[in-house]
Amino acid sequence: MKQDSLYFQSELYVVGNLDMEGYPVVYDEQTDSTKQQERHYYLLSELQTLVKDLPSSFQQRLSYTTLSDLALALIDGTVYDIVQGLLDIQHLTERNLYNQRQKLHCEHRALKQDLIRKHKEALQVCKSHNIAVMKTNQQAEMETLEIRVRDEQRMMDEKIVLELDQKVIDQQNTLEMAGVPGFYITTNPQELTMQINLLELIVKLQQKESQTGGPA
Repeated sequence: MKQDSLYFQSELYVVGNLDMEGYPVVYDEQTDSTKQQERHYYLLSELQTLVKDLPSSFQQRLSYTTLSDLALALIDGTVYDIVQGLLDIQHLTERNLYNQRQKLHCEHRALKQDLIRKHKEALQVCKSHNIAVMKTNQQAEMETLEIRVRDEQRMMDEKIVLELDQKVIDQQNTLEMAGVPGFYITTNPQELTMQINLLELIVKLQQKESQTGGPA
């Protein structure tokens, strides 16, 4: 019975791969290969067109080989999803950091306003012969607050720069791991600008494909 069971399972498997006339279906691997070649050519052609909008200095650095490798990396659309995910994270991070800085700014403004109010109230009840001394003390108190505000703003800005730098490293590493040409961890300004241009090309091409549905 076990042999019969295996036989029928095998027979059903074969039947499932027969065409309408009862002949086994032969999948043409060349069809997939041809489609990939056509898509690669389409992506490469689109990238070559988009590159023309970049500064000439960067156009010269984006060789045919680099663009061809980039087109290959974009064929299945995975890189589009990765880039979109990275951009979403970047925008969320920037918004959070901006909100943190705004919150600190509001706190500092409230501290200054509160101190000014206290100083004004104190002067109103201060005896005339003590006003000069009180004003001197109040000036020193305000200067101390100003120093505190500057220090806290500086620390906040340093924190923001560090977090954004880390996001850049994360993006570089992720895209390098995804096989996107031109991406690796670097702090070289020229290389960073090149990577920004490559990202711009990817985003523009993704937007165009979303609007047109890709090649016909």
